[in-house]
Amino acid sequence: MPVPPPPLFASMDALYLHLLRSCASLPHVAAVHAHIARAHPAASLFLRNSLLAAYCRLGGPLPAARLLDEMPRRNSVSFNLLIDAYSRAGLADRSLGTFARARATRVKPDRFTYAAALAACSRAGDVRAGKAVHALAVLEGLAEGVFVSNSIVSMYARCGDMDEARRAFDVACEHDDVSWNSLLSGYVRAGAREETLKVLALMCRCGTGWNSFALGSVIKCCASSLDITGHIAEAVHGCVLKAGLDTDVFLASAMIDMYAKKGALSNAVALFKSVREPNVIVFNAMIAGFCRDEAEVGKEATVQALSLYSELLRRGMQPTEFTFSSVLRACNLAAEFGFGKQIHGQLLKHSIQGDDYIGSALIDLYSNSGCTEDGYRCFRSLYKQDIVTWTSMISGFVQNELFEKALRLFQELLCYGLKPDLFTISSVMNACASLAVARTGEQIQCLATKSGFDRFTVMGNSCVHMYARSGDVDAATLRFQEMESRDVVSWSAVISSHAQHGCARDALCLFSEMMNAKVVPNEITFLGVLTACSHGGLVDEGLRYYEIMNKEYGLAPSIKHCTCVVDLLGRAGRLCDAEAFIRDSGFHDDPVVWRSLLAKCRIHGDTERGQLVADRIMELEPTSSASYVILYNMYLDAGELSLASKTRDLMKERGVKKEPGLSWIELKSGVHSFVAGDKSHPESNAIYKKLSEMLSKIEKPANTGNVSRESNDVSSREQNLEGCHSEKLAVAFGMIHLPQSAPIRVMKNLRVCRDCHSTMKLISGSENREIILRDAIRFHHFRGGACSCGDYW
Repeated sequence: MPVPPPPLFASMDALYLHLLRSCASLPHVAAVHAHIARAHPAASLFLRNSLLAAYCRLGGPLPAARLLDEMPRRNSVSFNLLIDAYSRAGLADRSLGTFARARATRVKPDRFTYAAALAACSRAGDVRAGKAVHALAVLEGLAEGVFVSNSIVSMYARCGDMDEARRAFDVACEHDDVSWNSLLSGYVRAGAREETLKVLALMCRCGTGWNSFALGSVIKCCASSLDITGHIAEAVHGCVLKAGLDTDVFLASAMIDMYAKKGALSNAVALFKSVREPNVIVFNAMIAGFCRDEAEVGKEATVQALSLYSELLRRGMQPTEFTFSSVLRACNLAAEFGFGKQIHGQLLKHSIQGDDYIGSALIDLYSNSGCTEDGYRCFRSLYKQDIVTWTSMISGFVQNELFEKALRLFQELLCYGLKPDLFTISSVMNACASLAVARTGEQIQCLATKSGFDRFTVMGNSCVHMYARSGDVDAATLRFQEMESRDVVSWSAVISSHAQHGCARDALCLFSEMMNAKVVPNEITFLGVLTACSHGGLVDEGLRYYEIMNKEYGLAPSIKHCTCVVDLLGRAGRLCDAEAFIRDSGFHDDPVVWRSLLAKCRIHGDTERGQLVADRIMELEPTSSASYVILYNMYLDAGELSLASKTRDLMKERGVKKEPGLSWIELKSGVHSFVAGDKSHPESNAIYKKLSEMLSKIEKPANTGNVSRESNDVSSREQNLEGCHSEKLAVAFGMIHLPQSAPIRVMKNLRVCRDCHSTMKLISGSENREIILRDAIRFHHFRGGACSCGDYW
């Protein structure tokens, strides 16, 4: 008689087990469950546990818990499955509750039960509950086994209690690779570099072989430690070679990253070249190493990063999100914006442009290249906009002087309920400083205080800068005095603020205090000191500080420092010395220093020298309007109308256009802007009426020495707008809306003309009001018919 073929499944349990393993969703498991309930009500405990495991895998702990309640019989496996499911779902309390329930029944928990309970404590970071489970394991006699002892060590390490983790490790009867790895990873997570290295040495003395995980943990610790030396990094590299793991690409990428972070880029390159078959992770580590810090590696290294990316593509490798973010950073550091746009095209091709880190890198790329609209489109295209991407976009607007857009975007961020971080608020503060909108800045400062950011030095520096730029030097000084910790930026900001407000002696006193505080000045500090000397007419002091900047502090003068010295000498009438200084400074080919001398030639009426200087500037920068404007005004001051006319015709011939004068003032209703002869404002009639009333009260000098123009304008039309220059309209608007006790703060994008300066002095006396005017050079505080600059500007 022939033997029948064996059935496909030897039993019903085997059939159901096959179906459960094939389930891909919760409804499938529920269907199998229903069939078992109808056709096989007396299912074995093994089958019910398999059904429970399927629920945990596809449905989570809640449906699994319902099944456990319905089971007529349970064993330790049943409870272990549910304890682990609750733990993975982040429900530590329920996980430990199930553990307690298992102990309360006749089911005796085994080593897997305790391991699952300890894992729940680890994920929740609940060291107190972990200690309780540890104690129960000791009572049950299970803590001596390596499986449970490893779970105990891992639990303490993940909860950050490395003393208890080491104690549990030392009392364990047996150690395996997991034991050592758990202890090592705990020390790495805690940043305990010395202990990590000691454990690595102890492994060698105990005869335990080093594996890739242990060495990888040590390398990670060395890479993240700030005080690690190159010798230690090389010693760890030697351990890798001794263990015969030098071909492990995971360790190779970690060591490349370690060397790059320690500044040993040549070692990183040599290691990269020694890898026989580098994968994309190794390439990523080397690319990131090349663009770790531009100040350390230089532009050449960032260009090598881009070449390495091209090599990655030639080998047919698929770039990852980390590859693209590193390459975009390299494009930013190397100013290879064209290459960056090509990378953007590849991102679109791979459909990963919506990644958060990549999105921030793209925003930075376009912001640095001046294409803020493209950066804004990248920002809006992100699937998820976190605080990092919001900050990148706001900083991009500030960087490109789109301050109003930065403030609007910050307001939108708050409307979405996002919490700005320190860097977000600092960037917005810089926007407020540039716009000189003190009221908005005060509100943002309140938000920073509420968020706890006011204690940070960078926040205090931003506040000092904002108040100083808004015309409130007293508030800037007060905020500086309130700071708990001051760095060189803090001192430089408060010194520069006093310099810009004409408080030269106060600025120099602050510099002396800075020296007494043992804070080393930088280039910005000396720029503030030289500005103070220039605006205060302190020639000898300014020249002395310029000399010690290089001799005593080793700071090379920049074009800004040299311009300050030219301004210092020129204001004092030492035009010949100023010209000689320019020719010896090394910046004789820069039009900025010559333009400063040209302005002083106009002030002192040296038309002959001014003509020669103007010719030199136009040779260096033929399209800049500032030089033509100063020369035109100088001819008018000297009565050379024909030469002035020729200068204006030359501007038209060369297509040179002058920036229009703009003034603005901040009130509760917002920021109000004006140009000369502006009648677009809704309150235009009231403004002109108030201005006429103020002008009728003052008696201006019969001859101010020049024909007044809106900030040195050359247009014949605007010559007729003398009485309605932009700053006068802004002051009249402020007089209408601000109370008598409030100072009127007006900001202007160009220098104030002599006529307006004279008018502001007289109005401050006749109206008994304080007027603070910021022009392109400095602040003017008008009180009682006088100006803080002493007519020396």
